[in-house]
Amino acid sequence: MEELYQNYKNAILQSGNPKADEIVLSNMTAVLDRVFLDIEDPFVFSPYHKAMREPFDYYMFGQNYIRPLVDFRNSYVGNISVFKDIEEKLQQGHNIFLISNHQTEADPAVIALLLETTNSYLSENMTYIAGDRVVTDPLCKPFSMGRNLICVYSKKHMNDVPELTEMKRKANTRSLKEMALLLRGGSQIVWIAPSGGRDRPDPVTGEWYPAPFDASSLDNLRRLAEHSAAPGHIYPLALLCHNIMPPPLQVEKEIGEKRMISFHGTGLSVAPEITFSDISASCQNPEEARETYTQALYKIVTEQYNVLKSAIHCKQGLKASTPNVSLSQPWN
Repeated sequence: MEELYQNYKNAILQSGNPKADEIVLSNMTAVLDRVFLDIEDPFVFSPYHKAMREPFDYYMFGQNYIRPLVDFRNSYVGNISVFKDIEEKLQQGHNIFLISNHQTEADPAVIALLLETTNSYLSENMTYIAGDRVVTDPLCKPFSMGRNLICVYSKKHMNDVPELTEMKRKANTRSLKEMALLLRGGSQIVWIAPSGGRDRPDPVTGEWYPAPFDASSLDNLRRLAEHSAAPGHIYPLALLCHNIMPPPLQVEKEIGEKRMISFHGTGLSVAPEITFSDISASCQNPEEARETYTQALYKIVTEQYNVLKSAIHCKQGLKASTPNVSLSQPWN
């Protein structure tokens, strides 16, 4: 906790915010308070967790904590008009699936912050497919309590403790049933990272890139979308925010990783809907269709990611826009 406090304090001071001291004091007090409360009386997440907004608003708690870490002057949203289209489809009772890369523990807050001025409905109503670490790590839990979550065990950690593998599989089946139930009602927006974990830099070049997608995870989701009574739409989403809170370089089994924190520009971009039938039309068999669809989504996420990288890391700003990715700063 001391380390988190120091790192958070340094990041906020580095932002040049005139109210830095005040922000650090109030946000870190809130975090310490909530973590301590949970250690005294641990909260247990159900397979489908609805964001807790009262008596304590855990959603705003998470937003307020991450907001001062986002350098909005160097942050960008790609294809804001597609987010508008998504919102309209939700209002018509359709289900939306955002197929995304995953960068940090702060991803849900970054997504919500970048959309709050134009699409606050999406910010507040998104459901995240979340790994078990964010619902068991004492430091993550208060932030997770403020999000709508479908809790699953990641494939990466499925066999960490062999005697728990069967329990984890059963829990995942329960979560899938909860999700199917949710989708039946329509008007759901679900974020999923089919890589099963956070992106990591290339060990040789140090360059960050979206981790490859798992075809079977994507196929399960697509089937859920197709078998739901409400129409479902799949959109590729790219997220760039690893500087704010990068993960450890290697995947760790133990809970309680070191949190590095910094003030930095972030980016979010969505591409138009990608339908399975369009992509798989020329495929010979289901296996090929599954693989082709996964690669098509991954390619579009990576293309968008590279545009965000040019804008933020290469300092090209709005000029980094391409015919497929129109960048803007909707909060300006």
